[in-house]
Amino acid sequence: MPQQYFTSIFHYYALNGAYQVEKKIMVHQECINCKTQYGIDEIVYFCPKCGDILEIKFDIKELAQTLKHSDWKTKPLSVWRYRDFMPIHEASQIVTLNEGGTGLHRSQRLGDELGLKEVYVKNEGENPTGSFKDRGMTVGVTKAVELGARHVICASTGNTSASLAAYAARAGLKCTVLIPSGHIAYGKLAQAMIHGAKVLQVKGNFDQALEFVLKLAEKHKSIYLLNSINPFRIEGQKSLGFEICEQLNYQPPDRIIIPVGNAGNISAVWKGLKEFNQLGFIKTLPKMTGIQAEGSAPIAQAIKSNSDKIIPVTNPETVATAIRIGAPVSWKKAVNAIHESHGTAETVTDDEILAAQKMLARVEGIFVEPASASSIAGLMKLVKNGVIGKDERVVCITTGHGLKDPDIAIKQCEKPVEVEANMFAIEQALGLKQQRVILAR
Repeated sequence: MPQQYFTSIFHYYALNGAYQVEKKIMVHQECINCKTQYGIDEIVYFCPKCGDILEIKFDIKELAQTLKHSDWKTKPLSVWRYRDFMPIHEASQIVTLNEGGTGLHRSQRLGDELGLKEVYVKNEGENPTGSFKDRGMTVGVTKAVELGARHVICASTGNTSASLAAYAARAGLKCTVLIPSGHIAYGKLAQAMIHGAKVLQVKGNFDQALEFVLKLAEKHKSIYLLNSINPFRIEGQKSLGFEICEQLNYQPPDRIIIPVGNAGNISAVWKGLKEFNQLGFIKTLPKMTGIQAEGSAPIAQAIKSNSDKIIPVTNPETVATAIRIGAPVSWKKAVNAIHESHGTAETVTDDEILAAQKMLARVEGIFVEPASASSIAGLMKLVKNGVIGKDERVVCITTGHGLKDPDIAIKQCEKPVEVEANMFAIEQALGLKQQRVILAR
């Protein structure tokens, strides 16, 4: 079997001072279906044997031994705090913008509005390019550098292109992104362009754009694909699960609610949680709850119909462009995560998404893009339907900053009121009563 090792550096401390010791940990890529193994330095996106997707597998016992001697808990909260958990050979080649370490915000007022005892918002919009994609890109682009790639590519509805362009620029790599025709949020498009990516707008939807980048990566071996089908992306994103556990003092929540588009993130968080559980850091596992927009919900529909397969949506449509994906490539991982965790999936309408976006901003001061607000909309709907209990400890993940798509926010808010430049006009606009001023003589 083509198993490989990567090097983890940890420290021993002796009387004559500190010195480093190298520890080799067994790791490989493995097909989620037929379990065929591939080396971590093999460039393979689908299992050549059965055609399914891959995931990274560690020897947990070896990892546990390494962590006993590692100083990882002294590092700042970030993706690379978990260096020992990442299948990267050389720390000197890490491509980073200081991603991760995002806030887990106790949302008391939101909880009060919904009658919930304990609600948190894990705000991934605090990452360098404003979305959770940075967690995966720091590891994925680092792997690209290790493999000697000079050209990276992705298909994207926005956030992936913004993140890949930034990390490619950081690494000095050529970057190409394919985006679907139609509305792409300008905040995301601007990021991809300013970082120097070659942006191609395909006359079709995201799923068609993804087909093209897959074909390009297969045909031109010099091009390295960094969509979430790449298992090294998932390794970076699993740090989101690690952080939630640490921020809650290793007492995981009862439920984690996540927006679902291409379905890499929900499976990544579940992978991280399972690893922490296998290593003994946490004793229980949360219910994974995926939220999809009503017009783009193949995974939610599969869960609701108790099917182990999805029916792709040919023409997905939603105001939440980041999750406007009809044929999510990681659907099987997502369905497995929901089933294994005894979780569920729900759909929300565009109106529910926009109402949740406004509510979160005005009740908690957290401004997120529409796709991110789907987790809040899902929370509201599941509470209303009695699926989520009042005493559940819930974490909602918001995946991207509101400035990613400012046009949507502006359209649903009150327009600025123009007034004359005097106190009377301003007070009148504010509904303030005029005060009589009595002058003493």
